[in-house]
Amino acid sequence: MGCDGVAQVGGIAGHAMKPRLLLIGFSVVSSLLFQPAWAAGDLTKQEPKRFHVELSNAAGEKRFTPDTLQFETGTLTILTISNNSQKSYYFGSNGLADSVYTRKIVVLDKGGKEPLAEIYGPIRKVEVYPGQVLEWWFVPVRTGQFDDLMSRKSEAAAGMKGTIEIR
Repeated sequence: MGCDGVAQVGGIAGHAMKPRLLLIGFSVVSSLLFQPAWAAGDLTKQEPKRFHVELSNAAGEKRFTPDTLQFETGTLTILTISNNSQKSYYFGSNGLADSVYTRKIVVLDKGGKEPLAEIYGPIRKVEVYPGQVLEWWFVPVRTGQFDDLMSRKSEAAAGMKGTIEIR
């Protein structure tokens, strides 16, 4: 305030106000300009990419089909894991587990259509019983190539192993 009780527009008070107004104006304009880019990254609106892997098969071959899986960072992914054999098998990769954000696991009925249960939280390995199917919903958050996909060590020695690549 000046000595006559009138607020000063010029002087020190006026100069301090201009940079603040510019900063506020820039923030408003930039938020309007860049809002579509932020919305495109909204995973709740993203259509998931689907992949399928089979553990063994009806003939009892100890293998993952396919034995190489490729995922992309930032992409909502549904990996369907089915076991058409007569024995339970694991699907596990520490590299994958350490490189994804798991949204959920969905346990499906024998037909693979209806959900029976959903499991939330970090997942390192899943066991799929004979004739069963599950979906692993995740978002890869780190790139890498991992040669540690396997069921059990004895089955990996028999050829049941695979590679995962995240780009």
